[in-house]
Amino acid sequence: MDDHKPVSERVYETPPTGRPIDEAEAARTAGLAHNEHLKIASGYLRGGLADGLLKHATGAISDDDGQLVKFHGMYLQDDRDLRPERTKKKLDKAYAFMIRLRIAGGVISPKQWLALDDIATTYAGDAIRATTRQTFQYHGVIKSNLKRTMAAIDAALLDTIAACGDVNRNVMAATNPAQTHAHAAAYALAKDISDSLLPKTNAWREIWLDGEKVVGGEEEFEPVYGRTYLPRKFKVVVAVPPSNEVDVFAHDLGFIAILDKNNKLTGWNVTVGGGMGMTHGETDTFPRTADLMLFCKPDEAVKVAEAVMTVQRDWGNRTNRKNARLKYTIERYGLKAFRAEVEKRVGISFADPKPFTFTGNGDRYGWTEGDDGRHHLTLYVPSGRIKDYEDGPKFLSGLRRIATQHEGDFRLTGNQNVIIANVPSEKRAAIEALVDEYGLTKGAGALRRNSIACVALPTCGLALAESERYLPHLMTELEESLARHGLQDDEITIRSTGCPNGCARPFIAEIGLVGRGPERYHLYLGAAFDGSRLGKLYREDVAASEIRDTLDPLFADYAKSRNPGERFGDFLVRAGHVAKTTNGPDFHDNIGALKPAA
Repeated sequence: MDDHKPVSERVYETPPTGRPIDEAEAARTAGLAHNEHLKIASGYLRGGLADGLLKHATGAISDDDGQLVKFHGMYLQDDRDLRPERTKKKLDKAYAFMIRLRIAGGVISPKQWLALDDIATTYAGDAIRATTRQTFQYHGVIKSNLKRTMAAIDAALLDTIAACGDVNRNVMAATNPAQTHAHAAAYALAKDISDSLLPKTNAWREIWLDGEKVVGGEEEFEPVYGRTYLPRKFKVVVAVPPSNEVDVFAHDLGFIAILDKNNKLTGWNVTVGGGMGMTHGETDTFPRTADLMLFCKPDEAVKVAEAVMTVQRDWGNRTNRKNARLKYTIERYGLKAFRAEVEKRVGISFADPKPFTFTGNGDRYGWTEGDDGRHHLTLYVPSGRIKDYEDGPKFLSGLRRIATQHEGDFRLTGNQNVIIANVPSEKRAAIEALVDEYGLTKGAGALRRNSIACVALPTCGLALAESERYLPHLMTELEESLARHGLQDDEITIRSTGCPNGCARPFIAEIGLVGRGPERYHLYLGAAFDGSRLGKLYREDVAASEIRDTLDPLFADYAKSRNPGERFGDFLVRAGHVAKTTNGPDFHDNIGALKPAA
């Protein structure tokens, strides 16, 4: 594809017809990616998992089963801090599993919170992480405890099905507590899409809960996915303007609520083709912001979601996983052809998208009163790590205590924070007292309020650099720099990841840090504050010790030369410090500082 021609001049490929190859010999002949062969041979995601769990000589599972187990909601990892010592002693790596839950819309009851807390303290090292995908994940669950952990999750009426893998993953939804009715509509849609696009295989219950096996020679059937599921992961979010806290443009499929003057839902704008991941040094991989595709009525949204996903199922690249996400499908075949196929599958000619406005992609900290009179408290949880900090907030203990008294629900946000939601007026003082007793944070400085970091080291096997453990130190340095220029109260988004897979969505942060190697990062600048525009690589392979000095003169120029109300990312583009990225294909063009910073 020629990425440099205007859209009107682009020549797109002809889309394929028919369903994906799901026969082993044909897959070999077609040269499909290794994971396609695994899925075909897996017996609907079973593989050798059941047998592998019985092999106690190692805490690991086979490489192939390591791919299949993702569909069940987990990754095999090891503690990389311990690798050198264990290697020296000729010991196996310190293997354990990360387990991620499927919680559409991020809403759970106090009873479920207590159950998840108990699982953490029993099997997962006394901590829970609130992820950037509005769910929880556990780290450090050893192989011999997997089935016990999964049984406990099931007992809480939750599961981990399709939290990872080449499927529709956890569906995110807007959490704005003030827009009670709009949030209810967003949450309902997230739940409906999650249920509709859930794999139907019984493998999860069979393997982890000793459920009944399919007998009598009957083969299972996946009516939506088929034997080979999707080419790659697929992520759906539901946003409610004016807040874009779910980062709708960073995902494969998005629904943006269109509200009337009374905040009543009239329908959804549909976005397609967003995604964050890329590979360092390979310019045919890139992050991309989603395109606005169409407007649909409320009762049409689930059908649209299924149609978008099945077009990606049939059109997505199954020979090269690095180019298999929906964003590359849109680039390859064009938005016009993709929309036409969606309309054909739904059987409706849809209207074009309606006007809307986003003002930011952060959370609203502290207390908020909803339009139904209930109260909601958003807590700042650094990098989503729910634990008891020595000489700091006692998140695990405090939220446990609150859950024993709270009568509403808890909500996770896409920014890794926690909302104590639906608090009656008469209960607010009691909740407030517990928050104060355990030192929970009802906010933070402007930079920290708009920060996200992925887990990275020591557990993530893909991490090239620190993220969660490094970002707080960096923000302390940057806060000093910002204060010196009178910018300490300015909202600026900053996000860090340990690798270019982009789990913390750094490419749409005004300051984005992407791990390149130990204590080295690519620095991206110039994204939009509302998450609608990608940043640009400003400086590559910058040492951690040099980041503050690199940004300080840019802060100085921003303080001196910005227009009223102008955001940091917009200023850097307007002032000529960094080029504007219009979308994925030009992400790698015109990189670097365009003029001296000072």
